[in-house]
Order: sequence, then structure tokens, then C-alpha cells
Amino acid sequence: MGSISLHIAAGGSRLTKGVYSADRRRWLAIAQRGKIHGGKPVFLLHGTPGSRVGPLPRQGLLYRLGVRLITYDRPGYGQSDRQTGRRVSDVASDVEAIADQLGLGRFAVVGRSGGGPHALACAALIPNRVTRTAVLVGLAPREAEGLDWFEGMTETNVTDYTKAMQGRSRLAAHLKPAALEIKDDPVQLVNSLYDELTEADRWVVADTGIRAMLVDNYAEALRKSPDGWIDDAMAFCSPWGFDPADISVPTWLWHGEDDVFSPASHSRWLASRIPTAKMTIQPGVAHFHALHVLPDLLPWLTVDDPARRGDRGPSSAPRQSLRPSPRAEGVGHPTG
Repeated sequence: MGSISLHIAAGGSRLTKGVYSADRRRWLAIAQRGKIHGGKPVFLLHGTPGSRVGPLPRQGLLYRLGVRLITYDRPGYGQSDRQTGRRVSDVASDVEAIADQLGLGRFAVVGRSGGGPHALACAALIPNRVTRTAVLVGLAPREAEGLDWFEGMTETNVTDYTKAMQGRSRLAAHLKPAALEIKDDPVQLVNSLYDELTEADRWVVADTGIRAMLVDNYAEALRKSPDGWIDDAMAFCSPWGFDPADISVPTWLWHGEDDVFSPASHSRWLASRIPTAKMTIQPGVAHFHALHVLPDLLPWLTVDDPARRGDRGPSSAPRQSLRPSPRAEGVGHPTG
């Protein structure tokens, strides 16, 4: 097992823990939260754009649940090195490298919004390591047969993904000016979302604590460049490198019925494709309601290892929609 390294961030004032990728060519910045010693490991894969810093469940909640939460900056985000030509499937080797260097055997994986496809990649490609996986407000593959991929999606996202399908240079020219503005003033991204939010999502984002977490998240995500954001969009609109139908670990898909950033039809398609999938479509809520869901989902993610219990997945998942938490504990992001 390799030891965890320390890296001095830009400006020399901050130490960031991280590991090297399996090929030793890329630095991956990581963070841990909750019951780090002896806790049940869960990887939380961030949205688009996003970073390891959040938004995250509260430290006290994680500790009470016995959860060791691990986050990391996907290549090109925050303080992680970029990976040219990154595909969704590439996340599996990065997560496995982090787990190896942390001394972890098996672990659960949850992905929020743009982290959803990446969580599915881990479930499909390293099933010997992943105990359970969950996806909150995720996307289906661009080539999903029988799915109108853009139906119900907000105009901003349609534009972004259309540019991605025209090539990386077109997408970069489109996103870089916005990324520079957000880097200078991350509040702009939160404010710019308002016109496209549903009423339910406006209520969520109006919370000052949530807004502060989002601002910190975006600032860290784009601290060096917009490459992570660009590469995520390119990866979503390209072949993922695996078939969701190959997933054999217990999987839970959650979506707000009124989501206009990643429409609920994407989860419905995935549920029809993944043999072990359990799906919850919650009426009256949208994309940002994912912030209420993760805390309630953590106990399901961290049950005893299904390999030891004979747990086949969907039959053991709770059958009712998850109840909203009284306070915000986590959040997805609408641009992926």
C-alpha cells in the first residue's frame, strides 16, 4: 500500500492530501470526512462542475452513521491533474488507486448529478470492490436507445452538450469565458441558475448555507482551469466505455420528478437497463432536492457487505420514497 502524500497548493499556504493515479502520471487530490478510522468507506463522486470540498454531509452526521466519506477532484478539477481524452470509464481505475493507497478493500460509491455516470462506471468495472452504488439525479448515456436525451432539459444544458457533440474546441470556446467569470466571482454561477430553476429548487438554493457551499465548491472546481468541466461534458456525450446492463452490484437510482437539468427520464432508462436497479422517482421535487436524500441513503449504502449476506440488491432496498431531511446535508449540481 502506498502512503498518502502531501501537496502544497498554489500560494503555499494550504496542504492538500492526495495520491497518484495507478499509472503514477497524475496527481489526484482527495479529502476524507466522518469516521475516518474504522468507518464504513463511501466514495462520493461530485457533480459538474464540482470538487472534493463539497457540498458534503455534516461531519457529525457522518460520524454518527459510522461513515468514512471519501471525495476527490476528478482529473482537471481543483488540484487534480488533467487527463487528456478522459472517458467516464476512467474513473474506475482512479477510485481503485485511491482505495488501494488508503488501504481499503471494498467500499460503496454514490454519485450526484455529473458524478452519477462515474458511480455507475465503478459498479460496472470494479464489482469486486464496490459493495453498493447509488446515483442521485444522474444522466443516461448519450446513445441510450429509445431515450430522447434532451427532452425536458433546460436550454443551457442543451446548448452545452450540443457544443460538446461538435467537438472539444467548440465546447471550450463556449465554456472558457463563463469559467473565467465564475473563477473571479463564483456567486455568478449560483445567480445565473435562478431563471432556469423550478420553484422547488429555488426554495432550496435560497438557503444561505447551501449557497455558500455551492460558491466554495465552484471556486475550488475552477481554481486552475475549466478543463475538468469541459472534459466531463465531452465524456458524457461520448461512449462511456461500459454498458450499464453489465452492473451486478445493488444499485439505487433516485430522481426528482421535476428535474430540468438531468431529466427523470434518464433514471427511468437506466432502471430498465440495470438488472439490479431499484428506482425512486419523487414527485413535487427537482434537481436540488438531492441535498435531502444523501443522508437518508447512507445507511442503505453502508449495510454489511452483500458478498457476506447474500444481498442481491433491489429486494433489500427501502420501498418507499426517501423522506426529506429537516436540514440540508448535501446537494447535486444542475450542469451535469
